[in-house]
Amino acid sequence: MVEGIYEKLMAMNLNEIESLIKEAMPDAIVEIQDLAGDGNHYSATITSSEFSGKSKIEQHKMVYNSLKGRMGNELHALAIKTKEN
Repeated sequence: MVEGIYEKLMAMNLNEIESLIKEAMPDAIVEIQDLAGDGNHYSATITSSEFSGKSKIEQHKMVYNSLKGRMGNELHALAIKTKEN
């Protein structure tokens, strides 16, 4: 019971994730889905011109960096798909 309450307090919502990504990449088009309905497992598709010329690994690192350390803490799981704009 306590664990479930703790997880809810630590969860991030879709708007928070989108805001952090757009703060780092203002031109980004961000589409996020809550995969499990629990506020902990998301899928995000991010389209940005800032991905141009970068490898998929570099693009994913850019997204993770935009989350400012929340990945693995407030945000449990995020599947990322990146596209160049």
